Amino acid sequence: MNQEANSNFEKASNTGLRHLINAARFSRNGLIAAFKLESAFRQELAMLLFAIPAAIWIADSLLDFVLLMAVCLLVLVVELLNSAVEATIDRIGKEHHPISALAKDYGSAAVMLSLIIAGAVWLAMLITRLEIL
Repeated sequence: MNQEANSNFEKASNTGLRHLINAARFSRNGLIAAFKLESAFRQELAMLLFAIPAAIWIADSLLDFVLLMAVCLLVLVVELLNSAVEATIDRIGKEHHPISALAKDYGSAAVMLSLIIAGAVWLAMLITRLEIL
């Protein structure tokens, strides 16, 4: 690759505090966009708000509480990644293509698996809290 083409791929020289401020702004913009545009993200965020008091009741320790919150946040993270994949595919083209459909299906499957993981952790904690087993 020649020097001119290579220079097009160099990252901006933002480092230190400026980089952190820009990263925080981009992250905020992403969260706002997800809230405005993605109904699944809003639903999962609402579930998180209900999960916080439930986790306080279920958790026997700080570690239990952190684990319950972590799996809820995992679902949001995977949903954001799925939305990023979908937005990228839609940017490339709206026409149906089998590979585009496959990529969207993979993202959807990842969200489903994260929900299963979260559900399993919550169920295990609830069973422990209620001393069912």
